[in-house]
Amino acid sequence: MKILIINGPNLNLLGTREPEIYGIISMDEYLEKLKDEFLSYELNYYQSNIEGELINRLQEDDFDAVIINPGAFTHYSYAIADCLKNIQKPKIEVHISNIYKREEFRQKSVTAAHTDAVLSGFGMQGYRLALLSFQDVLIH
Repeated sequence: MKILIINGPNLNLLGTREPEIYGIISMDEYLEKLKDEFLSYELNYYQSNIEGELINRLQEDDFDAVIINPGAFTHYSYAIADCLKNIQKPKIEVHISNIYKREEFRQKSVTAAHTDAVLSGFGMQGYRLALLSFQDVLIH
């Protein structure tokens, strides 16, 4: 099974960006841990600070399921929301922080309605929890 993990703007700074919110582990470090644990999956990772590049990557359609953290695009990208709406595969939105404990503008997701589930506030473990949830969905 091919799983695409896709991160939006500023998530290339994980490990150094606001460690009190996002932690001290980089995405590359965490991705290695995920690959070691989920040997039966082919995990592909993509990150961009550019909205159109995220949409282009999603439209490549070379995956069986997607985990997306749209970053700030979560709150206003109807273009990414429309893209997700057209993907007929399992999709989970992940947020490292609890968006409901953040600023008011961060408490709304325009993309979530076009995913199957949202994980928010579990730190980097949100990506792992999303992968665990796919085990039942993709096997059956």
